[in-house]
Amino acid sequence: MLILSRRKNESIVIDERIVITITSIEKDQVKIGIEAPKDVKIFRKEIFDEIKKANLEASSSVTIIPKIK
Repeated sequence: MLILSRRKNESIVIDERIVITITSIEKDQVKIGIEAPKDVKIFRKEIFDEIKKANLEASSSVTIIPKIK
C-alpha cells in the first residue's frame, strides 16, 4: 500500500486518468473529490465488498430447471 500525505486542495493523479483531491478535513473525517472517466467504476470499499459477496452467492446457487417434454 502506498501512503501519501496531502493537505486540503492537494491532489493525487492515478494513471493520468484519475485525479483525487482532498476537499476538506474536519476532525476525523476527510472528504475527497474524484475525477475519472465514466468507464471507471468507483465504489466505497464496504459497498464493493457487498457487491462481490452478492455476486459470489448468486453464482454459487445454481437452479436446475427440468426439461419440458
